[in-house]
Amino acid sequence: MKILIIYDSVYGNTQKIAEAIAEALRPENEVKLMRVAEAHLTDIEEARLLIVGSPTHGGRATAAMQDFLKTITNGTLRNTKVAAFDTRFDENKASLFLRLLVRIIKFAAPKIVNQMKIKGVEAALDSEGFIVEGKEGPLKAGELERAGAWAKSLLSK
Repeated sequence: MKILIIYDSVYGNTQKIAEAIAEALRPENEVKLMRVAEAHLTDIEEARLLIVGSPTHGGRATAAMQDFLKTITNGTLRNTKVAAFDTRFDENKASLFLRLLVRIIKFAAPKIVNQMKIKGVEAALDSEGFIVEGKEGPLKAGELERAGAWAKSLLSK
């Protein structure tokens, strides 16, 4: 299966998750991994599974990822399923204020999937969030392994 993973990363944590996902899906699949700054609509045309990843900033994907997703028009991904992941803080370790704020603004990955559904794309699986400790990282222990398991579960959907 042709799989394209497009991600954005600020501190390198989302890139590490994207790389773990790509590794888990190889060698049985043809996997292409690229930063959103390098991605073009022509890159996604042949993909049967598009995986999109972004850090969460203010409840949203990065501006570069949002801009790229806006370029995808209805029907562009007719035969493609989409899945999304984000990196985020652990809301269980956050202050009461941040926990309440998250309930209002949410995280990036569910918004990415919803944006794709509006454009007629079928979601392969629920979006997933991977925990970053502190603002810049590192990733919480076990997140890379969890990313690989999540990636493999996409193939069974």
